Amino acid sequence: MDFQAGILQDGSPMESLEKQLICPICLEMFSKPVVILPCQHNLCRKCAQDVFQAANPYWQSRGSLISGGRFRCPSCRHEVLLDRHGVYGLQRNLLVENIIDIYKQECSSRPLKKGEHPMCKEHEDERINIYCVTCEVPTCSMCKVFGAHKDCEVAPLQSVFQGQKTELNNCISMLVAGNDRIQTIISQLEDSCQSTEENSEAAKRELCARFDALAALLEEKKAELLQRISREQADKTAFIRSLVCQYKEQLEKSSRLVETAIQAAEETGGAAFLMNAKQLIKTIVEASKGARLDKIEPGYESMDAFSVSLEHLTEAVHALDFDPAEEDEEYFDGEEEEAEE
Repeated sequence: MDFQAGILQDGSPMESLEKQLICPICLEMFSKPVVILPCQHNLCRKCAQDVFQAANPYWQSRGSLISGGRFRCPSCRHEVLLDRHGVYGLQRNLLVENIIDIYKQECSSRPLKKGEHPMCKEHEDERINIYCVTCEVPTCSMCKVFGAHKDCEVAPLQSVFQGQKTELNNCISMLVAGNDRIQTIISQLEDSCQSTEENSEAAKRELCARFDALAALLEEKKAELLQRISREQADKTAFIRSLVCQYKEQLEKSSRLVETAIQAAEETGGAAFLMNAKQLIKTIVEASKGARLDKIEPGYESMDAFSVSLEHLTEAVHALDFDPAEEDEEYFDGEEEEAEE
């Protein structure tokens, strides 16, 4: 606690000291024993127990099976982790207790000043010492006997003070517990956000892997079909080239036979001509009859048989989508969990 800073600001050392000794829960001076939290802020043991019980409603006692619990410091929201002893496991701040004792002794020895107790506005010399239940305002005895509250119901100021102080403490504990619940929900939402991001990345990786596998399968199938086209192309071109070679050989033979026939026709001597003419004519006739080589059929060069229709695959690719059954199942599972909660 920074006592020196409080003294310098307020001017009155006792007033500054009193502010440092006020519990942030009950707004009263720390009551014995005072517990010190790991964040160096102090609470009354009873107030700490109330806050701890509100944050851990299922924690019963030191002998229970539950190992420990946690709650947040109402001053700085630092999370305090407790063992199986609960609040009783926290250390007492003996220094603060001694300061409180010295402060109380000092206050009891000081004379009471006039301005330290609220005074009645109607009767300046009368202290406010009762509470008007009807009007719900503090007042003095003279107002009850002779003044505006003579026909009202009154009660002792201290009893009303204690009742409203207890009610305020309960409200504070309720607010602290509500803040802890909100913090828990925030943590759960942040965890859900992180889980959503991680699950989305995993879904993206799985989707990419499946599409990559599909692309690899398409590439493999494409290579297989291209290989079949190449084999057919090689077979047809080889056959056509063999026919070309055959026709070239026949053309060469026929050309040589034509040259021989022309030379024979130029022979002027009858005897010389007749000696070779008959055999030459026979050779030409036989060559003409045996010159029938293979031919290719019409459309032999066409490769239309290897056309592939991909319309059904295109439609299937366009129709690709996430499985609606899984999404619906996850959605309904989430609704059931929310209903159970």
